[in-house]
Amino acid sequence: MEKIAICPGTYDPLTEGHRDVIIRCSKVFEKVIVAISKSTKKKPLYSIERRMDFARRSLSSIKNIEVIPFEGLLVDLAEETCAEVIVKGLRAISDFENEFQMAQINKKLKPELETMFLVTNPKYAYLSSSAVKEVARFGGCITGLVPGEIEEDIVKSFRNMEFE
Repeated sequence: MEKIAICPGTYDPLTEGHRDVIIRCSKVFEKVIVAISKSTKKKPLYSIERRMDFARRSLSSIKNIEVIPFEGLLVDLAEETCAEVIVKGLRAISDFENEFQMAQINKKLKPELETMFLVTNPKYAYLSSSAVKEVARFGGCITGLVPGEIEEDIVKSFRNMEFE
């Protein structure tokens, strides 16, 4: 049976740090589902369609990755997709606190579902989607912060204030 992992997130937008974690995950599991959250308390800047397009273009060279939208409970998505593991990237101790709590809730809801944490590559430890949006909003250079496949789209979206 194929080992399937889910890498859930808002990915608003997908960063080089996200891509690094997803690529590393793709080397461990036969299939990786990049599950992009539709509804979130974070209130994404980009539409779900745009975030999925960014992810698909940024990850197109990795053959065992599937990008899908989701809403609702992650444990339900895991069951629907036959995923056995949720993989989350951790940049700092502050990430761990929130992710640990979510992992415990998921374990209570679906005991057989595991959560694995991948520590971020140190060169991306400072990077977040929020930081990318802040730099882009003020016209700063985002080269190396986001995949090259989507960099120009992000720059243009801030220049033209078009996010859908």
